[in-house]
Amino acid sequence: MTTMTVRGSRRRTPGAVRRGVRRNLTAYGFLSGALICFAFFSWYPMVREFLLSFQKTNFVSSPEWVGLDNFRTVMEDSAFGPAWINTAMFTLLALIVGYAVPFVIALVLNELRHAKAYLRFVVYLPVMLPPAVAVLLFKWFYDPGPGLFNQILDLVHLPGLSWLDSTDTALISLVIVSTWMNLGTGTLIYLAALQSIPSDLYEAAELDGAGLFRRVWHVTIPQTKLILLVMLLLQIVATMQVFIEPYLLTGGGPENATVTVAYLMYQYAFSFGNFGGGGALGFMLMIVLMVFSAVYLRVSRDNQN
Repeated sequence: MTTMTVRGSRRRTPGAVRRGVRRNLTAYGFLSGALICFAFFSWYPMVREFLLSFQKTNFVSSPEWVGLDNFRTVMEDSAFGPAWINTAMFTLLALIVGYAVPFVIALVLNELRHAKAYLRFVVYLPVMLPPAVAVLLFKWFYDPGPGLFNQILDLVHLPGLSWLDSTDTALISLVIVSTWMNLGTGTLIYLAALQSIPSDLYEAAELDGAGLFRRVWHVTIPQTKLILLVMLLLQIVATMQVFIEPYLLTGGGPENATVTVAYLMYQYAFSFGNFGGGGALGFMLMIVLMVFSAVYLRVSRDNQN
């Protein structure tokens, strides 16, 4: 009886619930704005894409339900396999280059004592440029004739490269562009995380005779583990949706060497007029990213426990 009485006393009455709602009404108001934005700009497009993948439509006449025909069409396309392979390779190369480079630059900036503000501005400057401008700038850098990169190679007496016209260098060229464009954001996030680490930990490591690399391995990385995991997820999700670089630089060539899932989706929808095929590709990519995100969240939760 006592247990039941105690449990009953912990129950909140309807009046207490209403008072709690009124007390948090402002917070709910701010939250509703975010939920509405998510509903219109994230959740609704996802549901619409799911429905579109099973339809044949031109957005003028009534849509026709075609079942799995759109999926069969895109999977039988000769560019389907290369698109997924190129997307996976781009993501892997971007992790090797674009994930590590900002962290290293943040480590260097964190060790500097002078001109920190200026260098942070220089590092963040590429983010301020519109993506199309940055990509077109690199298109001139990669020009096989008067391009900047080949001019530099010529100065050191090395042969020029067909950066965007060769299947050996086209994809890594896109990775370099993507890394440069997004370098500033990652660097500043890492730098903020590094500056939140207590200096006492570094002092204790120095007293123990730890050098720079041992301090990074035993102090910096463990203290920034959470932000490193979050940035890893964001990096993979963003790079698997790469579109603007192949669209403006290579058009998916040469020989489908830079065609990606997002670019193939664009081709189906706006070049071929097959919006259902584009929706099918988008839905497949969304499922892959959702599965990866779920696995990532499960692993990171297990590590935290």
